[in-house]
Amino acid sequence: MNPQHQRPVIGISIGDLNGIGPEIVIKAFSDARMLEICTPVIFASNKLINFYRKSVPEVNLNYQIIKDFTKISHKQIHIFQVWEEEIAITPGQLTETGGKYAVKSLVAAVQALKENKIQGLVTAPIHKKNTQSTEFDFTGHTPYLKHMYGVNDVAMLMTSQNFRIALLTEHIPISEVAKHITREAIISKLNLVNQSLIKDFGIDKPKIAVLGLNPHAGDEGLIGREEEDIIKPAIKEAKHSMLVMGPYSADAFFARGHHEKFDAVLAMYHDQGLIPFKSFAIGEGVNFTAGIDGIRTSPDHGTAHDIAGKNKADASSFITAVYECIDIINRRQEYADNRRNPLKKMTSVILANAVDEAIAENNDSSI
Repeated sequence: MNPQHQRPVIGISIGDLNGIGPEIVIKAFSDARMLEICTPVIFASNKLINFYRKSVPEVNLNYQIIKDFTKISHKQIHIFQVWEEEIAITPGQLTETGGKYAVKSLVAAVQALKENKIQGLVTAPIHKKNTQSTEFDFTGHTPYLKHMYGVNDVAMLMTSQNFRIALLTEHIPISEVAKHITREAIISKLNLVNQSLIKDFGIDKPKIAVLGLNPHAGDEGLIGREEEDIIKPAIKEAKHSMLVMGPYSADAFFARGHHEKFDAVLAMYHDQGLIPFKSFAIGEGVNFTAGIDGIRTSPDHGTAHDIAGKNKADASSFITAVYECIDIINRRQEYADNRRNPLKKMTSVILANAVDEAIAENNDSSI
């Protein structure tokens, strides 16, 4: 692996200016060891970072201000100066300014990602209420990235070690979920997740579970017809090209630990997937956008205005998102290398099998 892949340039969008985004970014990159694994570029302004540095006095964050990417040094943290003007910073308050400049940061960072100025993007949390406008008519990062990359579909894939949950529907009212459960939507998400598991997570033959929409997965049509009429036919069709099973009753599925037997789970709606995910992946969850050429991750929490500016925010999920972003960059590069040189992968598989056989023989001899 070449040095660039070992130390990729990772862009950071700052999130809501009055939320915990700036604080967790400062805490994450105050650890000098982060510079050993990546070159951070924070899309914000030095005035904003300096404001929040005062509320985290125990950490030390040194940085270089840049306005173009030719000035990047792989030995420093960078602030890409998205704006120069003085703005009102009011930690803990949901303001129009906080949302407006969060969008400015995100737009600049995504543009840099599309232009390959950065190898990956980690987004700090934004708030839907103060970011939506006629200029930014999106309910969150995922639909914006879908728009910017011009793809037909993307998948919100929550990941924590070997536990992954994708969502069929995302930020829509519960009253509207059922009408978005279609055969085409399920097949599209399954294809995206399957390909992402192969390309981004290095899993050769992914095994995916699909949850039902209704209690008890419909009880064979007694509690709703979506499973019989839509979900089961979609799974049957998808089985022609991937290993997929279901639909499973969501309550029993997680309670009995069945998620541990699969590489990913497709949930029908937001809370069906996010409640078990956040319950199991405490402080270690990452949101990954599957289906775009760019690599974007984020922590699995929100803006947390109630603790903003109080030096109470935990940067663990954000740091994990940085690690995951770097890992996906490396795995995607390995996938591309193997496609260009199939013999390389074949050799790796042969060596791995040889090691497994040697271990097995050693274990047999010691019995």
